[in-house]
Amino acid sequence: MSDSFCPDCKKQTEVAFDHSAGDTVCTECGLVLEAHSVDETSEWRTFANESNDNDPVRVGGPTNPLLTDGGLSTVIAKPNGAQGEFLSSSLGRWQNRGSNPDRSLILAFRTIANMADRLGLVATIKDRANEIYKKVEDLKSIRGRNQDAILAACLYIACRQEDRPRTVKEICSVANGATKKEIGRAKEFIVKQLEVEMGQSMEMGTIHAGDFLRRFCSTLGMNNTAVKAAQEAVQRSEELDIRRSPISIAAAVIYMITQLSEDKKPLKDISLATGVAEGTIRNSYKDLYPYASRLIPNTYAKEEDLKNLCTP
Repeated sequence: MSDSFCPDCKKQTEVAFDHSAGDTVCTECGLVLEAHSVDETSEWRTFANESNDNDPVRVGGPTNPLLTDGGLSTVIAKPNGAQGEFLSSSLGRWQNRGSNPDRSLILAFRTIANMADRLGLVATIKDRANEIYKKVEDLKSIRGRNQDAILAACLYIACRQEDRPRTVKEICSVANGATKKEIGRAKEFIVKQLEVEMGQSMEMGTIHAGDFLRRFCSTLGMNNTAVKAAQEAVQRSEELDIRRSPISIAAAVIYMITQLSEDKKPLKDISLATGVAEGTIRNSYKDLYPYASRLIPNTYAKEEDLKNLCTP
């Protein structure tokens, strides 16, 4: 509802819009102030009751500047249960005749979108991964390589560049069978190819332990107080010369914080949540243990509480 002046009531009154008739009606006296208005907004009706299609929405997607035709080409859908007949029909022949030069790109973008959705990534990361893949594909240098690993590597690089890094193991979990080693090799290959093309080093962004911490803590179901203490400990650890990967430091800090709380987390659970091997967590914990009094906030644990920390 909105306010409008009614000539019958002689005052500002609330009006209601009748979508079925396109009329704007005064709620006080029922006078039709405007009749048969045209709704110029997008049509979001799905026509779900009139079709058996999985996605019968009539509103098209946005244009894609990475595709030749902007992604606005027309595709004739196959009737349900008539795949064989469709291919032999006139519509099917016309569909097959019109070869789409962007067919491989569309499939690649769809795969990237599926991986990003499974990881809960935002649209900007999907778009960046699409751009990276398009650049590499234009170089014609990925033929014969593992396509799933290439796409996963593009998504990994995009996460790094957008300051939302994911571990290789997380990317591997949605990479359609590509292994960590294959994704790592694909990442190095893509970076090398693009650096040669650009003539300069490729900016990947710096990884910090804090980039992964909140996500790991959420997976472990840690309370808010423990999460804040872990975040502060991770920030303080950056001032120390701990020669461990940021992911290993995050896992070790979580282990240290949970040892000081009533809700202790087994090392096995922390390893599963972070993707870091138990032995690596133990070794990282050994490196952090001498600095426990400097890392743990006083508001979370006192000096005497730190004595209850298990020795490495």
